[in-house]
Amino acid sequence: MSTYRVVGESTHGSVVVPTGFSVHALGCVRSLGPKGIHTIVAADQKHTPAARSRYRGEVRHVPSPYEDLTAYKDALLSLAARRDVQTVIPNQEEDTYVLSKYSDEFERHVSVGWPSFESLKVVQDGYALAMAAAEAGVPVPKTQLLTDVDDWNRELIVKQRYAILTSEYVDFLAPSECEGGGQKPVYLPTNVEPDVDELIDAMLGQVPIVQECVTGEEYSFRALYEDGEAVATSLRRQVRGDTYAGGASVFRELTHDPRVEALGERLLDHLDWHGLATVQFMKDRETGEFKLLEINPRIWASVMLDIRGGADYPYNYWLMTAGESDRIESGYAVGTASHLAHGELDYLISVLRDDFPNVERPSFPTALAAVLASIYRHPNFDLVSIDDPVPFLWSVVNRLLSSR
Repeated sequence: MSTYRVVGESTHGSVVVPTGFSVHALGCVRSLGPKGIHTIVAADQKHTPAARSRYRGEVRHVPSPYEDLTAYKDALLSLAARRDVQTVIPNQEEDTYVLSKYSDEFERHVSVGWPSFESLKVVQDGYALAMAAAEAGVPVPKTQLLTDVDDWNRELIVKQRYAILTSEYVDFLAPSECEGGGQKPVYLPTNVEPDVDELIDAMLGQVPIVQECVTGEEYSFRALYEDGEAVATSLRRQVRGDTYAGGASVFRELTHDPRVEALGERLLDHLDWHGLATVQFMKDRETGEFKLLEINPRIWASVMLDIRGGADYPYNYWLMTAGESDRIESGYAVGTASHLAHGELDYLISVLRDDFPNVERPSFPTALAAVLASIYRHPNFDLVSIDDPVPFLWSVVNRLLSSR
């Protein structure tokens, strides 16, 4: 395969791929580069994996959205204004936010592949999303604002309300300010009233939501929508998260279940969606009912799983924004599975160190045996690639340096 390291502008449709230090963008360049599509990695960190891939086109430095959100938007807009650029792929919450909020500025230059701002505000607000799901007839755990809860005699989980904090969502930030999500959920012991102020501080000053805890298997309905209609979908079942209580997916497989797929489509239809989304559900271990967890309005971290299984979302996104949705191929290989290598390590560390009051901890020998057996059966990894090894090596180095 060719190595794409073009400096300057392409004469074909280029794609801007924003990225922090994440694997989302790496999946995009590994999908698009071998197809001859020029990628412009817009990186706010020096050693992001996508910038080290042999398949990326060029790398452009941009400001961090967490240092100046307005400057970050202007940097993306400057790249979008290049005559060779066809579109921008959102890889992070802040990408979708600036593309959607300032869509009128971006659509002067590129094809729009992201949702309306009204739809996005619902999705990035966990409380508003629960209300929208109820309106659409999609089951959701009972959801309240922390300050409204008066019954603590239940198994409850506290989650950040907003996916990211901006002036649109909270009144203590300026338009140029952005604070990240990513605060881990807090599992509350039954019948113990927590310190409300302490929880609000832990969630960066936002009043979080509280949901009744649902245990079971997590499913993720992936979709690419065009003007309210699905043009590509797939379904992922999470086998392991980065903690023994769940969390970010580290071992997962593509599957098929018409019940959860119908719920995912019903909700995205209700939101009149446009662009990429993952709709996450939990299959209740007791009842078998699927209940909504959240929606991520962007490329997801495990997109390499879908690409490996034949659902190539970065390429499908490129086709859609090029006006060629009729070329998008439906279908994928059920049973395809993949791992996040360092995530499996995080899972094992969680088994040793974490204590979640509402979730039973597996024994370490059992957990280790399960990890090794799954790697033997499915030796596929998101970062590890024989023909593109440098991104994984850089991620290992950076992980070691950050842990010092």
